[in-house]
Amino acid sequence: MAGVVRKIINVEGKNPAIPLSKAVVVGGTMYISGQLGLDPKTPGKLVPGGVVPEAEQALKNMGTILQAANIDHSHVVKATVLLADINDFAAVNEVYKKYFPANPPARAAFQVAALPKNGRVEIEAIAIASAIVERA
Repeated sequence: MAGVVRKIINVEGKNPAIPLSKAVVVGGTMYISGQLGLDPKTPGKLVPGGVVPEAEQALKNMGTILQAANIDHSHVVKATVLLADINDFAAVNEVYKKYFPANPPARAAFQVAALPKNGRVEIEAIAIASAIVERA
């Protein structure tokens, strides 16, 4: 029986206590686990300063995962933004626009009761792990 190839993407900083992969590529689609604003210099700790630096770091962390598959933010086609406070929506959008300046992915944003590590924002995504041709 032929099947679809599934490849696990893990990068530095994987926490063995948490049963997840940073991303999974199935066929040509990459599913990226939710990224918090965790500082790679201080594993397990959020960057200081609140929602804006956390959003920036979450998207940088996502970029590291994308690079492991030889792609970048332009390959993201769907994102979900989870916010501890929906009033941070506009501030997170300003950061988000820097990483998705043209043809941004489809997106949903929600306020949630709580995020791990008392984070202010978590971002998950789906990306295409191959060349993309833009069409109008």
